[in-house]
Amino acid sequence: MHQRTLGKTGFSVSEIGLGTWQVGGKWGEPFNAATADAILNAAADASVNFIDTADVYGDGASEAAVGRLVRARSERIFVATKCGRRLQPHTNAAYQPAALRGFVEDSLRNLGLDTLDLVQLHCPPTDVFYRPEIFELFDKLREEGKVQNLGVSVERVEEGLKALEYPNVAALQVIFNMFRQRPAELLFKEAKRRDVGLIVRVPLASGLLTGKFGPRTQFGPDDHRHFNRDGAAFDKGETFAGVDYATGLAAVDELKAVFPGPGALAAAALRWVLMFDAVSCVIPGASRPEQLTSNLHAADLPALTAEQMAAVRGVYERRIRPLVHQLW
Repeated sequence: MHQRTLGKTGFSVSEIGLGTWQVGGKWGEPFNAATADAILNAAADASVNFIDTADVYGDGASEAAVGRLVRARSERIFVATKCGRRLQPHTNAAYQPAALRGFVEDSLRNLGLDTLDLVQLHCPPTDVFYRPEIFELFDKLREEGKVQNLGVSVERVEEGLKALEYPNVAALQVIFNMFRQRPAELLFKEAKRRDVGLIVRVPLASGLLTGKFGPRTQFGPDDHRHFNRDGAAFDKGETFAGVDYATGLAAVDELKAVFPGPGALAAAALRWVLMFDAVSCVIPGASRPEQLTSNLHAADLPALTAEQMAAVRGVYERRIRPLVHQLW
């Protein structure tokens, strides 16, 4: 597994990590500890050393599973978790240093760890990015040894650019994929200039870019791909990267012609993300160990050709950009 440096954290992380949202639910299956442990151990066996979780994934069950892995393995495994989404309502006013401190301490207990390698604000409302006292809290937590680094998971490019203005922000997590290309413009350049690591989530557009879905594909009622297409539960950009399903399928058909063959599009979509040197790590999820193995195959692919990169850009410009580019 190739490694890259996660910005000013100095961590040398596997360029393909593991996102554990799927492990924690909202993908149509209830949390299953045995499945979670199997996926996590398969990742460590394959030299994946960066795992992203959150306190809301499975209401702490995902963090607990990640903690079991870290405590049981001899390898150095970097853990990134998130805080803030437990606030109800999830508003700017609810973001208070005391509440966030409590969430960090809860995560430490869930994980069974003494310190957090990276804690990320979990897609806070835009106004939070203009409140220095929220960011200053994490300097205090670092002095206390509870966290090592602060990151921010964002929905919009503008939020990411604002987060970069805080010197203690060491990593930025963004949605970036063949259907969400705007971050590669200004945001990637600024993150690289400030030595801030970039963690890419939703690289397969909630599975659309696997090429396995069709017009008749059904998603269960507990799967966010069923209930959140219009943003009923959270930002709709987290579901299919904000692209309406029919448009996404049409774009995928074109991309399959560029990357023909079983499983070729999914692997190419991950390799496409890794073509951008500002990216530190991409964190596809997995619902079972076989999906993890398939995702990791992308790290061994040769670089995409200039013609392939241009073809991907062409599909985006024609079908996707007019619908989503300005939104996030």
